[in-house]
Amino acid sequence: MSNPILAPYPAARLRRLRKSAAMRALTTEVSLGVSNLIWPIFVTEIAGGEGEIASMPGVERLTLDGAKRAAEYAARMGIPSICVFPHSDPDQKTETCERAWDPDNIGNRAIRAIKEVAPELVVMTDIALDPYNANGHDGIVRDGVIVNDETVEALVKMALVQAESGADLLGPSDMMDGRIGAMRTALEAAGHTDVAILSYAAKFASGFYGPFRDAVGASGRLVGDKKTYQVNPSNREEALRCVARDLAEGADMVMVKPGMPYLDICREVKDRFGAPTYAYQVSGEYAMLEGAIRNGWLSRDVVAESLLAFRRAGCDGVLTYYAPYLAETLAQKG
Repeated sequence: MSNPILAPYPAARLRRLRKSAAMRALTTEVSLGVSNLIWPIFVTEIAGGEGEIASMPGVERLTLDGAKRAAEYAARMGIPSICVFPHSDPDQKTETCERAWDPDNIGNRAIRAIKEVAPELVVMTDIALDPYNANGHDGIVRDGVIVNDETVEALVKMALVQAESGADLLGPSDMMDGRIGAMRTALEAAGHTDVAILSYAAKFASGFYGPFRDAVGASGRLVGDKKTYQVNPSNREEALRCVARDLAEGADMVMVKPGMPYLDICREVKDRFGAPTYAYQVSGEYAMLEGAIRNGWLSRDVVAESLLAFRRAGCDGVLTYYAPYLAETLAQKG
């Protein structure tokens, strides 16, 4: 019997494609797999500094041995990459940030330690001065100004030492002008032609980074804010210009940060440039989701749903603290 509600289009029953799990699987447009994940970890050099991060329940600072175990786990579960963030000694933070390019800082030691136990794992790093900066900024501060070119010189030193330590993928997160070209030129000259750059090309001056600063020990150190070098959250076209510049200077991959509040930028970047595009589901996003889950307000199913949103928006992969959880979930599903 025809249904007058549907007339004159009785064939337009889109629910036919949702009638069973098998049919839904057959017509799924975007998939989410463990190969789409980069797992950020925090590695501490402070005695007793390991353990759960209060503002990021379920995420821990690791010792070097803990980083090795994380790498072995990632390799076993098929997570292709770990991104190392250092939790450095506050007594060694200076205004000149020289610890940032010390071959024996905790970040570089972690790279070498991970490569010992999981040589095939892609080890990604962070390139910014804030973990080593007495002022809490990603760049060197002179008379209250975050100076660009002097910071770029420091970041190049940092990049070279990380490459020499065995890093596969460098992640400049500082947002200084010209740093990608300077790094790429220096890496080529030093023979590190196979070391890739995943540029934080569209990093916004966001309020979602608070728990991360706690995790790396930068909370309370920041003098002023980061609005003179990170992108205005209101500015879409400026963000796209930053991406275009970084690709032109030699970035191999680009990132949008934060993630979910900026999915429109992810889509624009992928559509306009076609380059490998990533997003960071940052600490504030994680803290909100995990807090709601632990309070029983949300089902843990929202984790996969949130990550699927990145894939639907055009991202090839996501940096997420949920990488181990998702890997376990996908393994259980077979």
